[in-house]
Amino acid sequence: MAQDRPTASELLAAIADFLREEATPALDRAEPRLGFQMRVAVNSLAILEREARLGPAADQREHERLRKLLDHDGTLDELNRKLAGQLRTGSRDELDAALMAHLEATTADKIAIANPKWK
Repeated sequence: MAQDRPTASELLAAIADFLREEATPALDRAEPRLGFQMRVAVNSLAILEREARLGPAADQREHERLRKLLDHDGTLDELNRKLAGQLRTGSRDELDAALMAHLEATTADKIAIANPKWK
């Protein structure tokens, strides 16, 4: 059973903060190559934290959009496969405004997790 506090997201953020603010500067001075690798690790932890915090709601929004777009029920994976099939056969394309709105919203959610500073 998960603990109430700190949440997994809070733990990941705390670890990333410590590594970013304390460990990385020390590694930069002692071994710049390891400092760079630490920054990569810190960025990865930050992505994991955002995914833990934002991912479930983003998945739910995507699932709802797909159910409406496809007028079909199924898991998120099943609906994405169905949409991919429609795109491959050409039964949906970039002229479909609902499709484009779904893709833009899904991409925005994914970017918010992967790199929120990107605009």
